[in-house]
Amino acid sequence: MVAEPTTLQEAVVYFADPQNCYDYVVPRRWPNGVNCPTCGSAKVKFQPQHNRWQCSNRHPRRQFTLKTGTVMEESPIGLDKWLTAMWLMSSNRNGASSWEIHRALKVTQKTAWFLLHRIRLAMQDESAAKLSGTVEADESFFGGKAKNMHLDKLTRLKMEGHVRAGTDGKAIVMGLLERQGKAKMKVLPNTRQFHVRNTVKENVEKGSTVYSDALKSYANLPVDGFIHDFVDHSVEYVNGQVHTNGLENFWSLFKRTVKGTYVSIEPFHLQAYADEQVFRFNNRLPMSDAERFSYLVRKIVGKRITYAELTGKTEQGPSQEEEPF
Repeated sequence: MVAEPTTLQEAVVYFADPQNCYDYVVPRRWPNGVNCPTCGSAKVKFQPQHNRWQCSNRHPRRQFTLKTGTVMEESPIGLDKWLTAMWLMSSNRNGASSWEIHRALKVTQKTAWFLLHRIRLAMQDESAAKLSGTVEADESFFGGKAKNMHLDKLTRLKMEGHVRAGTDGKAIVMGLLERQGKAKMKVLPNTRQFHVRNTVKENVEKGSTVYSDALKSYANLPVDGFIHDFVDHSVEYVNGQVHTNGLENFWSLFKRTVKGTYVSIEPFHLQAYADEQVFRFNNRLPMSDAERFSYLVRKIVGKRITYAELTGKTEQGPSQEEEPF
């Protein structure tokens, strides 16, 4: 039996064999044995001539493949390319652009872009667990200034509600970081009290200590049951234990990824890129590349986004396709 890969070079060689792809993904998708994704029955039979399983119960979609019910569903791309792309996304600190994947896997840039967005969907943190203890809260702004935008683009972003007064055309991401723990990110329409307080209440346990900057939107957090203190960045950045330096580190990593790898991100896709960065941050060292990749493979189930949704061809997605980078 061939040992599972621990490096990118080993992964490329290992996943070139279709049987190795199945041997790797099947036990991670179905740790308790293969079952039908439609009805949940374990009475299934593998059909090697068709490379799929068939459920013994009679219902629509009795036959299913390894991709059924995952982010890979209905994708004509082979598992070898899917898994290699997932390895690159989970292990590269600054991510991988669609043009990189296009060149590395010999697929079109459009296909690579769609593939990467489906991987980002798998990277989303679906856990309902809230942060607790000492939590840092901060916001950061992404994108170019409105005054530098082409009139057509500025008009479109204003119509879609992405450009508002006071933000200078930039998109806003709010971050919450549990010290010595995990981070959560959310794209906000503005930094008013309603959105800021609700984001804290949704993601932080009551009774926790929240440290922030001097933004007035945080002022009433004690009313919501939190212990709150702040540091005024116009005066100092650290006052004993009161600081947001952990989140400043996250913003540095995220902005390096955006500017160095993706160059430009449309506001309606920003949450997906934030989820990607949070996944790598929350599963950083001492977790190895192989362990992080294995965890990502287990997260592909039960998530689906179509190209129409991603490019705004349906009501569920954004209104325009992202411009190539």
